[in-house]
Amino acid sequence: MQVTQIGTVLASPDPSAAGSWLSEQLGFDVAVDLGWYVSTRHPDQALSVDFVQHDHDTWVEPAPGVRGTMLALVVPDVGAEHDRLVAAGVPLLKQLVTEPWGQRRMQVAGPDGLVVELIQPVEPDPDWMAAQGLSS
Repeated sequence: MQVTQIGTVLASPDPSAAGSWLSEQLGFDVAVDLGWYVSTRHPDQALSVDFVQHDHDTWVEPAPGVRGTMLALVVPDVGAEHDRLVAAGVPLLKQLVTEPWGQRRMQVAGPDGLVVELIQPVEPDPDWMAAQGLSS
């Protein structure tokens, strides 16, 4: 299978507001806004995140909203993104933390219950890696 773009489509009670949030907070471009369907694209990556009205005919069954979904984005400076999002008033779900497996990460509340995780790769802790039977 050849993949030329990666994207996801999420059910939303308000696709326009959800698309606007991704644009304002994460720098995505709104490519299409039909009200019931919004397509966003990231300007630096072949990544799209789309939203469809949760009760639209295109869903197999009506969906109440985004549940159990996380959008993870790898960024070059998660500390700077943390400061920017906090200053913008975006609710933090997980404070900035450095994990022993080689990630500095944080989570914020996105639209309609979407969890947005921002990750910066860092050097893993060699002792932790060895304890897991992994090499760093």
